[in-house]
Amino acid sequence: MVGLFVALKLRLISGGLRGDAQRILGFVFSVLAALLVAAAGFLLLALLRMAPPQVAADVGVIAFTGLLVFWATVPLLAFGVDDTLDPAKLALFPLRTRQLAAGMFAASVTGVWPIASLLVTAGALAGLARGAGGVLLGVVAVLLQFALCIVTSRLITTALSGLLRSRRGRDLLAVGVIVFVLMAQLPNLIVNRGLSGDPLALLSSLAAVLRWTPPGWAAHAISDGGLTGVLELAALALLVLALGWLWIKALGRALVTTDASTQAASVRRSSGLIDRFLPDGRVAAVVGKELKYARRDPRGRVGWFASIAVTGVLAFSMNGQGAGSGPGVAIGPACLGALMIGMQQCNIFGIDGRSLWMNAVVYGNDRDLRGDVAGRHLGVAIIAVPLLILLSVLGGLFAGTLAWVLPAVLTAWGVLGIGLGVGALTSVLVPYTVPDRLNAFTGAAPGQGGVAFVASFGALIVTALLALPVALPVLLGFAWLSAVALPYGLAVAWGGRVLAGKVGYPRLPELLSAVSKPT
Repeated sequence: MVGLFVALKLRLISGGLRGDAQRILGFVFSVLAALLVAAAGFLLLALLRMAPPQVAADVGVIAFTGLLVFWATVPLLAFGVDDTLDPAKLALFPLRTRQLAAGMFAASVTGVWPIASLLVTAGALAGLARGAGGVLLGVVAVLLQFALCIVTSRLITTALSGLLRSRRGRDLLAVGVIVFVLMAQLPNLIVNRGLSGDPLALLSSLAAVLRWTPPGWAAHAISDGGLTGVLELAALALLVLALGWLWIKALGRALVTTDASTQAASVRRSSGLIDRFLPDGRVAAVVGKELKYARRDPRGRVGWFASIAVTGVLAFSMNGQGAGSGPGVAIGPACLGALMIGMQQCNIFGIDGRSLWMNAVVYGNDRDLRGDVAGRHLGVAIIAVPLLILLSVLGGLFAGTLAWVLPAVLTAWGVLGIGLGVGALTSVLVPYTVPDRLNAFTGAAPGQGGVAFVASFGALIVTALLALPVALPVLLGFAWLSAVALPYGLAVAWGGRVLAGKVGYPRLPELLSAVSKPT
């Protein structure tokens, strides 16, 4: 089964690249990124040999723990994209549970990123081992640490597979990951608030706690190289076997559990505020659709929540660094939030996918397409406008004065308009497929990550350059120029819609093809 699953994984990779230049470029980019991460990680851990032995051991313990956390969380973000993570995709194979587990383990270690992870872990041999015993135990420790990461990852994804296929489970995952990312910024916030203390003391205290975790056993065994290290590796091997047994049990349970995500959902028709205030027509229909996407699609909620959370953390961090009560503290966070919201609109047709064919059939000229884009922009504005007011008030409170709230609101609204206009143009120039809604953290289909990066990064740069003439003077203290920011942003948004209609209407067949590639 091991050889068969490895061959199947390689066939999936090669088959996904066949005849698609975008996927080939994305794969090459992924391979280069993995090689860079592997080389950098190996070098950084190897350089620990130049540090004092205790400091090197502490850093090794923290690094090994970080690798385990990475393997435990990142596969959850890829659930629904990587077919080897979901046991339901393999349920019909005529295999026993143990055979399927062996094959899934082999598929998990096949690929450039697992190899990169193994190479990073192997850097500890050069950085922590102090003698022949450390090297011998180090080889075993590296392999056990790698096996621990893989088995832990498989156990978590398999045990949560049923929940992750449901919409509520994806919502909980999305919120949990964002909270985890924000909690990871806690040390940085503590440092910014002047509560850092002695960095070596903090490092030693953290390592002293993590030293008694399974990754800490592996790192300590390499640096110790003695009988204690042997006992720690024996305990780690038993733990890996126990986790493997639990994984097999969870896999067997997942294969015979009914998938609740296939049950039919109730459908009801409701009329909201949009139906009352907007005249019946294309714009109202598009606005209603966009609001439903924001309410029902986990990725929409992730984007909105991330924009608010990151902006709040930035405002708190700037205040903690002693940035004072200047306009930058009050206006900067709101402008950043508007910029992040605008970046989410660089591929507005991607979420429609194959259903975009209905638009292509109905629209008879570029004016129709422009009305569609206007409805999408209005739907975004209904949510973004009050959020930017909230962020502006938050920035004003951190700055110590509410006098900058109004300039912050006007400037942020202007930046939002610029982002919407630029996003409308990138949506018709660099469209790409958004994968199945099974995952809230996948912005592009496999192989199209490079296209998504170009679209997002290009929209970020162009939006920032267009916003600079009005945002920079306000940030420097010329508050009266904020009155120009809003009409300027509205003009850019209108111009972006006009250009998107003229450029996108003749390219509707290509646009439909780009956003509906198989995933």
